[in-house]
This record gives sequence, structure tokens and C-alpha cells, in this order.
Amino acid sequence: MPGRFIVIEGLDGSGGTTQVRLLSQALSAHATREPTDGPVGKLIRQALGDPMFMGDGVLPYLFAADRKDHLERVIEPKLTGEVDVVSDRYYHSSLAYQSLAMPLDQVMALNAGFRAPDLCVFLDLDVQGCLARIEARGQARDRFETQRQLEEISAQYGVVLGMLRQRGDNILVLDATGSIPQVHKQILAAVEGLK
Repeated sequence: MPGRFIVIEGLDGSGGTTQVRLLSQALSAHATREPTDGPVGKLIRQALGDPMFMGDGVLPYLFAADRKDHLERVIEPKLTGEVDVVSDRYYHSSLAYQSLAMPLDQVMALNAGFRAPDLCVFLDLDVQGCLARIEARGQARDRFETQRQLEEISAQYGVVLGMLRQRGDNILVLDATGSIPQVHKQILAAVEGLK
């Protein structure tokens, strides 16, 4: 039986990375992330940290290339080998973030051929809550971690998740204001409910 493909999504600061770690431990699953640690992913990470390195208009293409490599090199082999995969971000992020620089239909076209996850959990936390958590990390912010950008991305996620649900994607929007263990328990229950 193939493994299950679970994606954790949300605004920067919503707690996705923590929940990916906890869920992958609970399921003995393979934890992964986008951008990846592959060659294209490393280039994206450099661009996210330095807006002068590369313009926003190039990022949708890089994310799609990184995703293709991610699927072929990591996700599909693990799932075929009956291993569950938990990813910190996937195409949902591209559709929300990159549609600020490129029309949404064009970003959708770049991602049209990629498999849908068995479940996408969107961690719903307001912009102020996300900013407070980002500030608490005490690390340099990337190009998207400003109030204005996060507000625009939050609005785009609303549009994107609605479109993806209409086409049949399995998406759970989860209140992320609870404690880390509370949110983890809800995510685990949703995964265990998959057929």
C-alpha cells in the first residue's frame, strides 16, 4: 500500500515547521520541505534572503522546477516504498505567494501537473499572531515576512484554497492559535481519519 502524502501549509510564523516535525515523528514518516535542500531549492533560499539577488517574477518558475525535482527525487520514491511523507509547504504556497508577482492562472499552469497531496492542513493564524512568532524567533526575516506582504498572502490563500477545494483537493483549515500539542493532536486525528 503506497504511503500517504501530507502537506502542512500556512503563513510564515503559523507553526508549520514545528507541526511537520511532530507529525513525521508520530507517523515515522519522511519529513521534507519546500524549497528543498536540492540545487534549485538552495538557489530559492538565497533569493528569499536577499531580494536584490533575484526578482520576484523568476521565483514561480524556480519553485515549479524545485517541486518537479522534489517529486521525482524524494516524494514519489518514498510513497512507492510505502513510506508516509510530510512536507512543509507544497504548491499551495506557490499559488498564494507567487501570485503576488504573476497572475494566479499562470502560477496554476506552472503547477498543473503535480500530484495533489492526500491531505493539506492549513494552519490558520492571523497576521499579527504570525508576526509575533516571527519576531520571537529572533532571526533575519525573508522578503515575505512583512505585515503588508503577509496580509496580501493571507488574502491570496483564501482564494487559492477555495479554488483547490472546488477541484477536489482535500484541505483542512485548522485554527493554529492553540498550543503546539493541541494543534498536533488535531492534525494527527485528521491524518488518522484518511481512508
